[in-house]
Amino acid sequence: MANALLAKDPADTCVLVTGGAGFIGSHTVVELLERGYAVVIVDDLSNSSREAVRRVGEIAGVAPVFADLAAEEVAEAAAAVADAEVRVATAGPSLTFYEANILDRAALETIFTAHAVDVIIHFAGFKAVGESVAKPLEYYWNNIAGTLVLCEVAREHGCKNIVFSSSATVYGDPEFVPITESCPKHNATNPYGQTKSMLEQILSDLYVGDNEWNVVLLRYFNPIGAHISGRIGEDPKGIPNNLLPYVAQVAVGKLESVGVFGDDYPTPDGTGVRDYIHVVDLARGHVAALDWMAGRVGTGEPMGLGSVAGEPAADGSRRGVGIFNLGTGKGSSVLDVIHAFEAACGHELPYRILPRRAGDIAACYADAAKARAELGWTAEYDMARMCADGWRWQSNNPNGYGDVE
Repeated sequence: MANALLAKDPADTCVLVTGGAGFIGSHTVVELLERGYAVVIVDDLSNSSREAVRRVGEIAGVAPVFADLAAEEVAEAAAAVADAEVRVATAGPSLTFYEANILDRAALETIFTAHAVDVIIHFAGFKAVGESVAKPLEYYWNNIAGTLVLCEVAREHGCKNIVFSSSATVYGDPEFVPITESCPKHNATNPYGQTKSMLEQILSDLYVGDNEWNVVLLRYFNPIGAHISGRIGEDPKGIPNNLLPYVAQVAVGKLESVGVFGDDYPTPDGTGVRDYIHVVDLARGHVAALDWMAGRVGTGEPMGLGSVAGEPAADGSRRGVGIFNLGTGKGSSVLDVIHAFEAACGHELPYRILPRRAGDIAACYADAAKARAELGWTAEYDMARMCADGWRWQSNNPNGYGDVE
């Protein structure tokens, strides 16, 4: 089956966002709605919240529809569409939510039959590094097998456009910094990172086997911050795994102190250096990737290891594999982040120096020149803004979305 075409008005384009109720997904859905896209979210809510979807609709001024996959009317509508051999085209902006796991083929079949999905932005997956070490089978099954099911169903319904939420973890301990897309990939140190690297290869192979596919791999660094409204942000649902939500919970009094793992790295203050990117900047990067896929921006020339430029479709929609780093290009140390958050919240934050963690590297930050040249995208917000927005979210929602669920 031929691939869906993307070089059309966003209002005529339906975007399926897997994991769209999560931290990065919810912010991306806001940006999509504000551009006029019709958005369908699929999320099993294992580490996210319906309340996030409600607030996304509130921010974007679009009333979300919480669809019931078991509802008789949805099944009847899907059957009618299948019988007519046409699919429902939804004029955007609109927001529909389905609670489902991407391993559930029947649920995906219903969704793809009921909506004329043109492109997928794929966030869904387990993401805790430590948990992945303890539960490798669950991570490989959910992240790898779930993506295979998703791509099979999408292909059957004529959608071969996918933007994949990858990670800078695929570079392992990088050979050089700042990291360009030409930096060789190295084996990840944990199953979570391995799933990202393996899925990059799988999605690239889809294009090799069928030149109708249009694949974008977004390797992003460390997303932090929150929407300026303070209505959506990162809700770790327990003890945070990442630095900024941990710092934020110390600032609000939920945790006693920040653990700093190592102060003897070859960095200016001895603590690890990472590229932190505002989640709204990251969300805008996904919208820019859709513009690139549609041929609205950039040249489409392959840049970086693994990129492939295929022959464009008749309407100019791109085919091939595009790989882009999304980062600020600036490194901040752990102590830099703590001190910036102190400025945001207005008081000092206690921290403890602990031994290094196995597998941690000294420095990792991006060269985002390719995204700037091809996507027309650049990160706008600095560390002060990231911390200010993160503090607004945390102070207004000390228990995340838990208070309203």
